[in-house]
Amino acid sequence: MSFPLLTATAALPAIGAIATAAVPAARRTAAKWLALLFSLGTLVLAAVVFLRFEPGGDRYQLTESRAWIADFGVRYELGVDGIGVALLGLTALLIPFVIAAAWHDADPLETTSTRWRPTQGFFALILMVEAMVILSFVATDVFLFYILFEAMLIPMYFLIGGFGDRAHAGTDESAATQRSYAAVKFLLYNLAGGLIMLAAVIGLYVVAGSFSLSEIAEARANGSLEMATSTERWLFLGFFFAFAVKAPLWPLHTWLPNAMGEATAPVAVLITAIVDKVGTFAMLRFCLGLFPEASKWATPVVITLALISIVYGALLAVGQRDIKRLIAYASISHFGFIILGIFAMTSQGQSGATLYMVNHGISTAALLLVAGFLITRRGSRLIADYGGVQKVAPVLAGTFLIGGLATLSLPGLAPFVSEFLVLVGTFSAYPVAGVVATSGIVLAALYVLVLYQRTMTGPVQESVRSMPDLKARELAVAVPLIAVLIFLGVFPKPLTEVVNPAVEHTMSDVQKKDPQPEVEAAK
Repeated sequence: MSFPLLTATAALPAIGAIATAAVPAARRTAAKWLALLFSLGTLVLAAVVFLRFEPGGDRYQLTESRAWIADFGVRYELGVDGIGVALLGLTALLIPFVIAAAWHDADPLETTSTRWRPTQGFFALILMVEAMVILSFVATDVFLFYILFEAMLIPMYFLIGGFGDRAHAGTDESAATQRSYAAVKFLLYNLAGGLIMLAAVIGLYVVAGSFSLSEIAEARANGSLEMATSTERWLFLGFFFAFAVKAPLWPLHTWLPNAMGEATAPVAVLITAIVDKVGTFAMLRFCLGLFPEASKWATPVVITLALISIVYGALLAVGQRDIKRLIAYASISHFGFIILGIFAMTSQGQSGATLYMVNHGISTAALLLVAGFLITRRGSRLIADYGGVQKVAPVLAGTFLIGGLATLSLPGLAPFVSEFLVLVGTFSAYPVAGVVATSGIVLAALYVLVLYQRTMTGPVQESVRSMPDLKARELAVAVPLIAVLIFLGVFPKPLTEVVNPAVEHTMSDVQKKDPQPEVEAAK
């Protein structure tokens, strides 16, 4: 048996989580370095997976299959396709930056017992989330994916509720109450989606007799799988509801601004740049792959909801007074673009949506982590408490600007390529939807540039006059992320080569072809 590379890639952060949690309480710095080393080791393994993946090869590669719960037909089955390998790489890339940015976020406060803010536990939870997310991107057994889909909620709940943002305007008691509310809301929304999905997973097994994606695909290909139209639609709705909550898609999005606002900036990155991508990824792999006819049936409604998310999220971002909530609503708008690209059912749209998942993760991480450095210095998330920062901390302001420009998809930065492909794919199939979606670009320019203007330009406020610029550790976080944004903005080929063949498989699943351009006959 060949080396189980996918298992090793997911197991390494899980082992790191256990090792980090076991570090003695007095050795907090050792725990941080240990967590960082395990995350870097995971990045190395993810790079090996990326290099060993052959874009023109089998749909699922580096496969592993072992019996797990044999009586119920559940297997431990793993395999990575082009979409999964891109998101696996994103996860492994971002976690070391999340850990480095959160270096002091879980240090005990002078007025707080270390028992309630264990540094070791904080970094162990981050590594545990990484392990579960990586496994979810490579799981090819539906039941195994469901277990991971639900299990990752547990460490995320504690990261939001137990290690919230310290830059909270209010008393310690009110801050703890709001953190608890945000964590519980996050958990309840996602558990509700997961329970509905569980019913659909059981229904799928009753109909298909298997949880294995490869076996279900083979049964469909040879005609032995018969699924009534109404059954397929109900099962699709069960899966899609859970993924729409995780994504998050309007009107199931309301947990995200609370969770991101109350979490630390690195944990907020973990939520929107990594964990939420499981929802959009699953729409491609499971909704379109398992229920192609139902996906086409639901397309008009899903596209409508995606357009509402784009415009609604952008409009609310324009009116925000809280920096992190502004970025949260901007992410809702961006997820609308991703879902629009998926359900446009064109190769350009789905390639753009996959690239958007990766590029949004990097750009949001860059903007949100630099915003976290800014908030930590001032002790406030309110936009009105800043002004003139670029005069006292020009490097901080510069990196913040580049992250913001990437968020609004400026040409030359990575998100532009993905947003352009989504819009091209949408216009070719649904021109009216493409016109509406374009308004999100205009609104993005508005909320990003207004945010920069109000925080970084103008007279220097007295409260920021002594603000220090980015330090070495913070530069080590911001600069590489910006470099990746620029590199993928001018040379996206490493990603498109991997993603495009996987998109072709998905288009084949739903039996869709790209619309042919209409050319007027010569007179």
